[in-house]
Amino acid sequence: MSVLEIIINLLSWFFIVSGAVFVMIGAVGTLRFPDFWSRLHAASITDSAGMILLVVGMCLQAGLSMVTVKLLIIGIFLFITGPTSTHAVANAALVTGLRPPEGKGLTGANPEPLENDGDGNA
Repeated sequence: MSVLEIIINLLSWFFIVSGAVFVMIGAVGTLRFPDFWSRLHAASITDSAGMILLVVGMCLQAGLSMVTVKLLIIGIFLFITGPTSTHAVANAALVTGLRPPEGKGLTGANPEPLENDGDGNA
C-alpha cells in the first residue's frame, strides 16, 4: 500500500465518520429540541452536512469509477431535494397556522419596542 493510498483511505474514513456524527447529532436534536421549528432546523441542517460528508467519503473509497459518478448524481439529487422538502414542510406548517416562537419584543408582523433599562440601552 502506497502513501497516497493510505492518505486517501484516512481522508475517506474521516469524511465518513464526520458525516455519521453530523447525522447522529441531527437525530439527537430531532428528539431533544422542544418545538417543531427547532426540530426541523436540526434535521435539515445536519442532514445536508452529513450527506455531503458521507458522499465525499464514499467517493474517495470508490476511486475514479462509475460508482463515483453514481454517488455524485445521488449527492446532487439529495442536495437539491433535502432543502426543498424542508421548505415544503415548513411552508405547510406555517400555512396551517403553526407559528414559530417569537423573540423578545416581537409580536407577529408589528414588533413591540424593547423596554429601556434606564441607562440608555434597550
